[in-house]
Amino acid sequence: MLTLAGFSVSNYHNKVKLALYEKGVAFDEQLNWASKDEETLCCSPLGKVPFLKTDRGALCESQVILEYLEDAFPENPLLPADPWQRAKVRELIAFMELHLELVARRLYPQAFFGGKVSESLIERTRSELERNVAAFARLARFSPFVAGERFTLADCAAYVHLPLLSMTSRAIWGEDLMAGLPVRDYLKRMRERPAAQRVDAERKANAELMARERPLAR
Repeated sequence: MLTLAGFSVSNYHNKVKLALYEKGVAFDEQLNWASKDEETLCCSPLGKVPFLKTDRGALCESQVILEYLEDAFPENPLLPADPWQRAKVRELIAFMELHLELVARRLYPQAFFGGKVSESLIERTRSELERNVAAFARLARFSPFVAGERFTLADCAAYVHLPLLSMTSRAIWGEDLMAGLPVRDYLKRMRERPAAQRVDAERKANAELMARERPLAR
């Protein structure tokens, strides 16, 4: 049995969870608020979540976990069979995470947690995001899925990351830097999937738990 450790407010945790649900792989879930205790560090040396416990040991880093799931559970594949198309899916994931989500993440303290970031960082981040969103538009297909005609691992990433970009940009600048892309319609279609509905419901419940148990983390 697999055990996914982390918390369901985390977009990277939900990226893995969505893949597990879509693939139909059974797993347990263990709540872990990115602890730094010895048990956690043995599974994830930086104390990051999510991590996956298997009968052979633990794996950390969400993309590594997704690749493992594809190899270990080839039924209901979420990567195309063609090597080029597989690479294009991985390219999209890398682009979304390195050039969109991680750039926007600089502003999360102010966008979501009541903190403040410098005006220079806000200005620099907007410039990068405008450039990177335009570049992403050259890669993404949204026809109807982000990589093309079928649901793939790229959708597991897009579904959890793209809304954060929109929310962050609206919170900081009062406008959605993703508005020029068909993201809203894409997310509406995605929310019709039972796996996405389950992830959303569990994220909401976990957010309520976080508000009670970890108010400083909001």
